[in-house]
Amino acid sequence: MRVALLQLNVSDDPVANLATTLDLVAQAARGGAQFVLTPECTNILSSNRDHQRAVLWHEEDDPTLAALRAAAQQHGLWLLIGSLGVKTHDADGRFANRSILVAPDGSLAARYDKIHMFDVNVSETEVYRESAAYRPGAHAVLAETPFAKIGMAVCYDLRFPRLFRRLAKAGAQILTIPAAFNDTTGAAHWHVLLRARAIETGCFMLAPAQTGQHAEAHGPGKRRTYGHSLVIAPWGEVLADGGTEPGVTFVDLDLSLVERARARVPSIHHDRAFDGP
Repeated sequence: MRVALLQLNVSDDPVANLATTLDLVAQAARGGAQFVLTPECTNILSSNRDHQRAVLWHEEDDPTLAALRAAAQQHGLWLLIGSLGVKTHDADGRFANRSILVAPDGSLAARYDKIHMFDVNVSETEVYRESAAYRPGAHAVLAETPFAKIGMAVCYDLRFPRLFRRLAKAGAQILTIPAAFNDTTGAAHWHVLLRARAIETGCFMLAPAQTGQHAEAHGPGKRRTYGHSLVIAPWGEVLADGGTEPGVTFVDLDLSLVERARARVPSIHHDRAFDGP
């Protein structure tokens, strides 16, 4: 099957971001893609919490989601919206970082709220506290489609291999990891972590990414992301690298490679209980 990874450079304007995303979805459809994936934060990247509260929506009212559902139906394709920032009804007012799988009829096939929050000090001047605005999810999600079982994850989840092993042991053949990966940590770790997760699980890794300097009309505009949307085969080969420019990356997947890789090194079946430390 043909997949298409969209690489975006979103701003803090969801309306403008949607227009760009719809254009790239249409481009992917013209290229024959049956499964299209967008990155994390498809609707917005913003460091201004007041601005986020002003422009974000609850899932049921979100205009970005409605338009992308319509696009999936129009083009007759599966669409993974890497993630949207959406409002929740939580008492503390935090948002959810939600990945949503849309079926070709426009229905919602699965949704996953990012479990692991990016709370890190990359340097003395670069600090992130995702949990201050977003509440973590608590449930791993395996989506069943006619073409594959898909394990869903988002960005910082990549650093927690137990999640991916659980998904693979539950039957996942494809693992999705849409991201807005920091450019500093991305240069050091993005490729090697994705290849490791593919090798450990015997799954395809589909990782659409944000890229470049992100404009903020309502903030400092200092956020930079790494790009390099990747497709990794179950044996660990890099099948495609989207580089650093926005656009569409196409790859034809042979899902028989999943069982072939697992037959060669069946480590996914060799877990053993042990004591200590």
